[in-house]
Amino acid sequence: MIDNKFTVIDSHCHIYPEKIAKPAVESTGRFYDMTALGDGTVNSLLELGKRVGIDRFVVQSVATTPHQVKSINEFIAREVALYPDHLIGLGTLHPESDDLKGDLAHIKELGLHGVKLHPDIQKFKIDDYRCLKIYELCENENIPILMHTGDYRYDYSNPNRLVPILDIYKNLTVIGAHLGGWSVWDEAVEKLSGYKNFYVDSSSSLYELPIEKSIHIIRTYGADRVLFGSDFPVFSPDIELGRFMALPLTDDERRMILSENVIKLYKL
Repeated sequence: MIDNKFTVIDSHCHIYPEKIAKPAVESTGRFYDMTALGDGTVNSLLELGKRVGIDRFVVQSVATTPHQVKSINEFIAREVALYPDHLIGLGTLHPESDDLKGDLAHIKELGLHGVKLHPDIQKFKIDDYRCLKIYELCENENIPILMHTGDYRYDYSNPNRLVPILDIYKNLTVIGAHLGGWSVWDEAVEKLSGYKNFYVDSSSSLYELPIEKSIHIIRTYGADRVLFGSDFPVFSPDIELGRFMALPLTDDERRMILSENVIKLYKL
């Protein structure tokens, strides 16, 4: 058990139905050229949380085609209903949907707390005109977007694509996964840290960054704009929590990052 004096919410976890979990996890591992550490199932995630003292998990999945949106959102909602004390659900949208307004209304009806987008996997650029309706709807409905950000191999989700969106949709809350830009952390903190409606999570980052750089990035954004996240199943929540707890942060900073910011953003 890792230091358990804090409430801990893991803000970035992917889950899949058991019958497709194995191929889904393997596909994600191939995409990032990594061996995933988890199996992508809810039971495994909850067991890890119990073992190390993680109280709740924000769970999500991503629609690679428009026709997947409804079934994925309903799957996430069903899992949350089974474990309401431990899971917080996010929905997904796809920019090529014929009814984005209806899709978002369905997310709200299901009681999901935000929207997850992954431009690199869904194959759209953050500033693609097809996505503008998503941002407009989420801004009007005050629904946060958790967005994969950054990848040196592509130009779908890098900081240059996000800057104009944050400039236009000033009341849209965006949480940039992976400290604002996986594999392009320096560029991300330079270009994005000044936006007060932009938050980041720590997922898929602490494994690569030296402690000093992690602290610099966290404090440049501000601990009130950082969320703890593991990126299960690619990374394991117990290992990521250990990495986070090894950072020389104050107790106040830990409380904000481990739970208070998630509670505020998703209105828990």
